[in-house]
Amino acid sequence: MKHILEELEKRRDEARLGGGERRIASQHGKGKLTARERLDLLLDEGSFEEFDMFVEHRATDFGMAEQKVPGDGVVTGWGHINGRLVFVFSKDFTVFGGSLSNAHAQKIVKVQEQALKVGAPIIGLFDAGGARIQEGVDGLAGYADIFLQNTLASGVIPQISVIMGPCAGGDVYSPAITDFIFMVKDTSYMYVTGPDVVKTVTHEEVTHEELGGYRVHAMKSGVADGAFENDLEALTQVRRLVDFLPLSNREGPPIRQSDDAPDRLEASLDTLIPANPNKPYDMKELILKVVDEADFFEISPDFAKNIICGFGRIEGATVGVVANQPQVLAGVLDIDSSRKAARFVRFCDAFEIPLLTLVDVPGFMPGTKQEQGGLIRHGAKLLFAYAEATVPKVTLITRKAYGGAYDVMSSKHLRGDVNYAWPTAEIAVMGAKGAVEIIFRNETAEAIVEREADYKARFANPFVAASRGYIDDVIMPHSTRRRVARALKNLRGKELSNPWKKHDNIPL
Repeated sequence: MKHILEELEKRRDEARLGGGERRIASQHGKGKLTARERLDLLLDEGSFEEFDMFVEHRATDFGMAEQKVPGDGVVTGWGHINGRLVFVFSKDFTVFGGSLSNAHAQKIVKVQEQALKVGAPIIGLFDAGGARIQEGVDGLAGYADIFLQNTLASGVIPQISVIMGPCAGGDVYSPAITDFIFMVKDTSYMYVTGPDVVKTVTHEEVTHEELGGYRVHAMKSGVADGAFENDLEALTQVRRLVDFLPLSNREGPPIRQSDDAPDRLEASLDTLIPANPNKPYDMKELILKVVDEADFFEISPDFAKNIICGFGRIEGATVGVVANQPQVLAGVLDIDSSRKAARFVRFCDAFEIPLLTLVDVPGFMPGTKQEQGGLIRHGAKLLFAYAEATVPKVTLITRKAYGGAYDVMSSKHLRGDVNYAWPTAEIAVMGAKGAVEIIFRNETAEAIVEREADYKARFANPFVAASRGYIDDVIMPHSTRRRVARALKNLRGKELSNPWKKHDNIPL
């Protein structure tokens, strides 16, 4: 018995050491934490329970039989974040560069299956160089096993991926299926094929950072939902995000005790909208003044900035916020903003998170680049997402709501539950100037000016829409939080279902 216990401790020590002191020092030298240090920061102190600490690969080719490390390059198990259950895996770059063997993959599959059975989020910390080449097709099979579990878990449990080092080849597709991807600035990158392959195939010379760094994916491609300065900030922010999310689709979002009165009035909102209709303002100011304690977790803040998506709370309960941003491209809807918002809306709907939509949109972005890029289909994604969503939906039009973009932004016609407008709202097919130039194109310039004034008087207000029942009420800006809170409270018992189908066919 004593011998067994001694052997147990020896093996535990070996597993905890990963690739050894030299490789750990190298990891620290790059400004990165080890796999286990990351889990210590992510999870509540003392809550981590590890699975499969002693698992080793079974490969024998290319001298691998003599190269075995307990754990095989990934640390897996479960723990708690602020007392709530999560499952985790953390790739260990110090062991075979974090590369994936079949045994490594099966460790990840085990926690994925357990998370799905129990109904708890799964968080993956990535820092790895792709498949372990020495294993050939066994490694590829391992990847596919992971992808399958990602797919089965989609919409059932929240899945979060944090890229904290290299993430290449097959490794990128598991994060791509998950709900949220975050990166660490300057130490992480993602790509399907690396710089050497790119050079061979396309003759392009490109660095790791230029090919797949955070500037590419958090700012241009939209693959990543955010980027943080270092490992510590990334893990701290993931803990914060988890606090907003339900554990699974079997339960509602968490409710946090708040001292922020739901009937709080905000007099400053009465002057938020500039007198000049072409002058921008910051929609984030409205969001922060409406949600509890100005606590807002933004998703993809550096991508498609003309639309804002993120999580806040009202009366302690999580709400998903989608808002046009007049400060960027006048808040217009384009390809990127439509994709970004559609994916966010669908996540909220999957996990029964109510939606608050703040509208100030002049329309869809015109131009050959947008049309050739498929704006029609991408814009339809957002329309589709709002139309199929059955969660409580509260909409507020603050200023412009023009053209098809009015329809798309959670209008009454797409089953919006409560639709408000501020007195400054303008709901029309287009702006007054453009409208009269089309309607009265054969009249003189002086006559058109008069027509424009008449058009503004008749349509540049919320009352036509309100008279049709498309707007439930015109509210004062200072009362926005109170009215939104009351609407959401009223909708807590909402029941709505879509026609039976195997699944929909959203225009991908």
